[in-house]
Amino acid sequence: QVQLVESGGGSVQAGGSLRLSCVVSGRAFSAYAIAWFRQVPGKEREFVAAISPSGGTTRYSDSVKGRFTIPRDYAKNTRYLQMNSLKPEDTAVYYCAAEGSFYYTDYNSPRRYSYWGQGTQVTVSS
Repeated sequence: QVQLVESGGGSVQAGGSLRLSCVVSGRAFSAYAIAWFRQVPGKEREFVAAISPSGGTTRYSDSVKGRFTIPRDYAKNTRYLQMNSLKPEDTAVYYCAAEGSFYYTDYNSPRRYSYWGQGTQVTVSS
């Protein structure tokens, strides 16, 4: 019943910015931790960022820390991933994921998230 839909992907030049959206339906938005992962063909799905249901806790991978942000402000049923200073190595399909609780020790594991979006392509050109 819970569905996630990502949007906002596209093609940008290196150094540019992009904002991805994750719309959650089927349950109260505030009940879910939201995480972002990315994946390129032939490689494992990689953790990017996560936020607790209240927005009080955020986590970022070392590769994106200081460049990507999950803003604490959000639309009624939407979380965002603000991506700045984009690099070609950020090129991937980006997925949002949701879970009913936030796991402080293994939030970076895809297996912790029950609901997934369809993915949105981000391409960064040099």
